[in-house]
Amino acid sequence: MSHASATHPTRRGILAAGGALGLGAVLAACGDGDGKSGGAGDGSGGAAKSGPWSFKDDRGTTVKLDKVPANIVAFTGVAAALFDYGVEVKGVFGPTTTKDGKPDVQAGDLDVDKVTVLGNEWGKLNVEKYASLAPEVLITTTFDTAGTLWSVPEESKDKVAKLAPSVAISVFDRQLTQPLQRMWELAESLGADMKAKKATDAKAAFDKAAARLRAAAKAKPEIRVLAGSASPDLFYVSGTNLSVDLEYFKALGVNFVEPSEDAKKATGGWFESLSWENVDKYPADVIIMDDRASTIQPADITEGTWKQLPAVKAGQVIARSPEPILSYDKCTPLLDNLAEAIENAKKVG
Repeated sequence: MSHASATHPTRRGILAAGGALGLGAVLAACGDGDGKSGGAGDGSGGAAKSGPWSFKDDRGTTVKLDKVPANIVAFTGVAAALFDYGVEVKGVFGPTTTKDGKPDVQAGDLDVDKVTVLGNEWGKLNVEKYASLAPEVLITTTFDTAGTLWSVPEESKDKVAKLAPSVAISVFDRQLTQPLQRMWELAESLGADMKAKKATDAKAAFDKAAARLRAAAKAKPEIRVLAGSASPDLFYVSGTNLSVDLEYFKALGVNFVEPSEDAKKATGGWFESLSWENVDKYPADVIIMDDRASTIQPADITEGTWKQLPAVKAGQVIARSPEPILSYDKCTPLLDNLAEAIENAKKVG
């Protein structure tokens, strides 16, 4: 889900809400798609460092290789998740470094100087550079039912598909725990040691944070949370349906502000677009704001209507990651931060 500047009013705007409606036809599937595992990684465990490898992704496509892939190319956020489990990639595409050369928020703990960046923004992937890496597999997410590969350019998807098979983890219309589990299984299939203390501690910390958020929401059911995203011309209010983080937070009991159904219909159900003059349409006590570099961050919003919002005046605004890095280590703070915000929130909206 990515949303951003007014230069991408439809495609990027849809992303702002926490997902995408679809960016074109799905890449040609590599593998036989029969769902049978021929090796170490069928998506249910069984990590192996040599020998045949297979993984059935969330499109139902089974990718089979003679060995566990070493030359992996992945969307930046996916690469960051795999890195947390000890799996390194050769190349990345998607927001990786900021203008000053520092890691983008979606790069997590990746050493951005040690990966080949094939495109440093959403929807950019240099095919020639990609081919030069001799990729064995491309891994990304998908935000629609068609299985469209996230951030793979529509105009070059066929060329990309011919160079290596692809694996997609779905983050469409499901709770956060599902893609987290799938990324865990994928990392395990690629040789990660999921019994290592770092991995098991991260999972335990996530479970503890989830319990904390559930308790906070139960203790303060009156606190209304609004998920927003800012562009120069519009303010986007995200609905909870379709977005992995918001669906999960809602299931834990968080009381979310929901955009009107009529407004969401125009964006495929993701969000409502508001002019800055109407940014106060929905009363809220806590606002969680899109943290991606493609959006305007709260400290940089100059609109007077924003500054007059009760939640803003009360300092009850925190960051949200609409494209969370799908490792337990990176998702735990999302739960803890929201729990803390609700615990400390005053009723202002």
